[in-house]
Amino acid sequence: MATTPSHQRSAGTLAAATGLALFAAVMLLVSGVLDIFRGIMAVAQDAVFVSTPNYVFRFDLMGWGWVHLILGALAVIVSIGLFMMATWARVFGVAIASLLIITNFLSIPYYPLWSLTLIALYGFIIWALCVAPRDALKR
Repeated sequence: MATTPSHQRSAGTLAAATGLALFAAVMLLVSGVLDIFRGIMAVAQDAVFVSTPNYVFRFDLMGWGWVHLILGALAVIVSIGLFMMATWARVFGVAIASLLIITNFLSIPYYPLWSLTLIALYGFIIWALCVAPRDALKR
């Protein structure tokens, strides 16, 4: 009879994995709140953003504002699930961060430096959620 080997992880490895999940939760919460503020700015006053007249992905700034507002609110909700170490929150965290990367890419002409900063931040969030082992999030 062949036995399957069980993988024993050290306490340090599990602590690092839990730390990465906590890092992702905090960063998703902060960036979600910032996206909510960005959405409110775009909905309330369009003059804050620079308008690019010949942009391929033309979209009304109020529409972009609602997209950022809704995705930011979802990011905050998912980050609360990540604080509770729920597995569903990891899956949705990667999905929301991916959608927000696409959204920020499409809004580069309106707010370039901030969009590129958030793209990098969401990339780190996806990395942190994917690199932690599955059993590190179970209590």
